[in-house]
Amino acid sequence: MARSIQVARSLVALERALLRLRRSGKVALVPTMGALHKGHLTLVRHARRRAGRVIVSIFVNPTQFGPNEDFGSYPRTFARDVAALAGLDVDLVWAPNAEVMYPHGFATRIVPEGPARAGLEDAFRPQFFSGVATIVAKLFAQCRPDVAIFGEKDFQQLRVVTRMARDLDLAVKVIGMPTVREPDGLALSSRNVYLSPEERAVAPTLYRVLVASAGKIAAGHPIAATLADGRAEIAQVGFALDYLEARHAETLAPVGSVRDGPIRILVAARLGTTRLIDNVGV
Repeated sequence: MARSIQVARSLVALERALLRLRRSGKVALVPTMGALHKGHLTLVRHARRRAGRVIVSIFVNPTQFGPNEDFGSYPRTFARDVAALAGLDVDLVWAPNAEVMYPHGFATRIVPEGPARAGLEDAFRPQFFSGVATIVAKLFAQCRPDVAIFGEKDFQQLRVVTRMARDLDLAVKVIGMPTVREPDGLALSSRNVYLSPEERAVAPTLYRVLVASAGKIAAGHPIAATLADGRAEIAQVGFALDYLEARHAETLAPVGSVRDGPIRILVAARLGTTRLIDNVGV
């Protein structure tokens, strides 16, 4: 039977809870924007294995949404999310509102470079990584976790957060976990609920192209030609492609061949009104 779960909504309540949690050893943080799915819950289970206490934050961060993006319609399922987390014995849900995170007069933001300027997500969502870096830095400062767990689906974000924590000497170990998928390969995402039945049937094409492209590159096929074929296949089934790129898996710098280092293939494309992202390693 799931036990009740503590929810903190103010910094005072959070600090009071942290004093209690830290007596039991390491603390893990799983940052989320809610609308939790099996992928999020997998991250929570891993957090439980890495630390004695687990905090899950739920905050739909307005500063990482652009003017024409889906902040207003982003799915919000707080009661269901808390019930799911209680079933996993999460110790604390940190659920501040915008006034707590961005109080009147708030005037500071982090503007990351390095992997945040790779010409991938940043080329299409120029405000995104500043919003992500600022809110994650605040979550790290507020919750003071020993480890923080992120999914690899948002691979560029993972690299940005990892670099930020390292550069700013933040005392937290950032851990990336493999993407959780549907049986047909589609990466789990809170935005998948936007897909129509017809779009949902087409959506796994992204993963199939990623896997096929990774296999060809690993076998020695030229990267440029392989990606060109993949872009054509993605467009043919009805996606509006933003990018399909092969990058160095750590720096996200462009690569010319498998000799340039570990490679990650990343994709972003729109299907109807829904924008999907995914990636695989070579």
